[in-house]
Amino acid sequence: MARRKEPSIPDALLDQLLAGADPKTAFDPGGLLDGLKKALAERALNAEMDHHLAGENGAGNGRNGYGRKTVTTESGKFELAIPRDRQSSFDPQLIAKYQRRFPGFDEKIVSMYARGMSNREIVGHLHDLYGVDVSPDLISAVTDAVLDEVAAWQTRPLEATYPIVFFDALRVKIRDEGFVRNKAVHIALGVRADGTKEILGLWLEQNEGAKFWLRVMNEMKNRGVEDVLLAVVDGLKGFPEAITAVFPEATVQTCIVHLLRHSLDFTSYKDRKAVAVALKGIYRATDAEAAGKALTAFEEGEWGRKYAAIGQAGAGPGARLFPSSPSPRRSAGSSTPRTKSRR
Repeated sequence: MARRKEPSIPDALLDQLLAGADPKTAFDPGGLLDGLKKALAERALNAEMDHHLAGENGAGNGRNGYGRKTVTTESGKFELAIPRDRQSSFDPQLIAKYQRRFPGFDEKIVSMYARGMSNREIVGHLHDLYGVDVSPDLISAVTDAVLDEVAAWQTRPLEATYPIVFFDALRVKIRDEGFVRNKAVHIALGVRADGTKEILGLWLEQNEGAKFWLRVMNEMKNRGVEDVLLAVVDGLKGFPEAITAVFPEATVQTCIVHLLRHSLDFTSYKDRKAVAVALKGIYRATDAEAAGKALTAFEEGEWGRKYAAIGQAGAGPGARLFPSSPSPRRSAGSSTPRTKSRR
């Protein structure tokens, strides 16, 4: 028979905390869990005060009683005794001055807002789930505070050079004039020289086109990007020209995943796996010449004859797996970014 696992908190301590009460009440508002939160928070605040008074900032200072503050958590509201000092120089980190919500509460509000709930729906949800009454104005204040951070992120400076940048779109639910709709969020994912990835920007556009992406390229350039070595895109017409208009030395390559998906659009569902295997020779080719031979072999094979449209489409939108006009600093078939530094 398996031995019982030792509890992380001794049973004797739990019995002492419950003091004969019904364990179910521990989860009720104002129950044991809220009492523990209050006790732990006040202990942490007193420890912060001790550290403050022991440091240089607290020289010649001392305790001066307690103030009262009602704070809101995910499970409800409770009152904390906040220690004070004679010089009024104590600024607690756990619950900062003028703060009345525990860290994490605002994040829950933003998360619910992002999922499409209205301000009043969030108010009702917080009341039903946590027994907390907040005003719609508080919800607005919390969500508006995020907008400032978003605006700063959108205009932050970027690196001068990115070896690789992927351009694509994500379908997400977005609040628009009081309604939640599915929209395309266009994304630029940059890969730095050390291999780390960075989201360069997110853009909402009703109609994706070359003019839109030209505006994105100019925005990236205005934020400090001087060179993109390899731009990976889908098969949108005019997209490569929009990139090279701003970054003339960039090499544009169609994303292999998009190429493969486009090719499989011509096939029946039952044949997709077999056709995908047959196409691997094209997409794994080391240069344009090898890819051309693999494409010819595919066209002459069983699946190429059955689905001739794949070969006629060049095995993908625009057939830009190996661009025909590479940068003068790169060989025609190389998939390795330029090694010469812009500096």
